[in-house]
Amino acid sequence: MARVRELLGRPLGIGALLVTVAAAGFGLYWFQPWKLWQDQTVEEALPTARATPGPAEEQATGPETAGSEPSGAPSPPAGPRTLARGKLISHEHATSGTVKLVRLDDGSHVVRLENLDTSNGPDLRVWLTDAPVKEGQAGWHVFDDGEYVSLGKLKGNKGSHNYAVPHDVDPSRFTSVSIWCDRFDVSFGAAELGRA
Repeated sequence: MARVRELLGRPLGIGALLVTVAAAGFGLYWFQPWKLWQDQTVEEALPTARATPGPAEEQATGPETAGSEPSGAPSPPAGPRTLARGKLISHEHATSGTVKLVRLDDGSHVVRLENLDTSNGPDLRVWLTDAPVKEGQAGWHVFDDGEYVSLGKLKGNKGSHNYAVPHDVDPSRFTSVSIWCDRFDVSFGAAELGRA
């Protein structure tokens, strides 16, 4: 104990202690190891877009009788349509679940993760990419080599959630989805999108 007090009494000892504490603090911030034991479950329903009536549909065509449909009445919306789907495989961390590319009634698209189960981690994103999905370590780092679109931060490491595809993005140009750790440039897991 006397040796520690003697060391701390010197400017060099105090400087070394400060550097050690700062390095430990930065390491904890950067790696966030506590997230490996924290799960965040998010359960979202598949969004539905409502069709808005056009001007011709808003005009009354005359008196209506009970039980009859007015002429030119809009047909009920077809509902969301799955265009492509794939099964998640593990990369850096054990990952499972299903990915779907869904077209909503209004023409917009969402990427839906269903029954996702992966590790939590720092700065996880959902990426729509044109990279091939490869098994093992060969597939860990390929998703930032080509074209990709970040759909936002991963909402939870477990559950089912939706990610809107920007309107100016053509989803047919992309062939895979990755759960990407942006901090360490590595895929936690990915799915190849095949036609539904």
